[in-house]
Amino acid sequence: MKSAINLKNVATQGVLVAVGLITVLAVSFTLLEPALSFAVLDDFTIRQQITDEISFTVPAADVTMVGPIQGITGGNATGTTYTVVRTNSAAGYTMDIAFSNGPAMRGEVSTSTSIRDYGVYGAEPTFAFTASTAAQFAYTVSASSSTDLDPSFLNNGASCNIGSATTTDRCWKGASTTNFRIINRNTNASTGATTSIKFVVNVPSNPSPALVQDFYQATATLTALNQ
Repeated sequence: MKSAINLKNVATQGVLVAVGLITVLAVSFTLLEPALSFAVLDDFTIRQQITDEISFTVPAADVTMVGPIQGITGGNATGTTYTVVRTNSAAGYTMDIAFSNGPAMRGEVSTSTSIRDYGVYGAEPTFAFTASTAAQFAYTVSASSSTDLDPSFLNNGASCNIGSATTTDRCWKGASTTNFRIINRNTNASTGATTSIKFVVNVPSNPSPALVQDFYQATATLTALNQ
């Protein structure tokens, strides 16, 4: 009987020892491998660049001025072209115009004969077109949104390059071989923005210098850049 009791105690002690060993191993494993016992965070980002893009969705068409002008008695002719620019640039875009020659409008056959560029070379537009004793070539600009126009083509009712008003057939500019800013838009144009350019040739009676019979032509280049 005493021997049986001892065996029972030994068995109980063996179970307790085994449980203790398991507990020690579990605690040790937890201490050695904490990542398996607690939640951890691992943040990361995904980044994709979308670049800006700009295009002429409607390029400016060639212009044929409306009506011939008598070379001695004189006259006036106008013509208009337009272009549409599309861009996703959040800062908008600019557009400049430059002409290939100075004076810009030259005879196609009599290349030494030309029509004078209006105003003072490189100067800001004038509020009204002022006739001269010489034949003159000029342009003005309008836009689908007046806020797109460069300040040079805005006015205060008396002068250009000042104020915020737009007035039809005001702010006339002479051609220049260097880029001149006509559009300065500060928002994107994802659906397209329209710019119209109107040209005028004015020939007074008995112009000086005289004009020979010919077709006169100017070549202009528009440059649009994202801001």
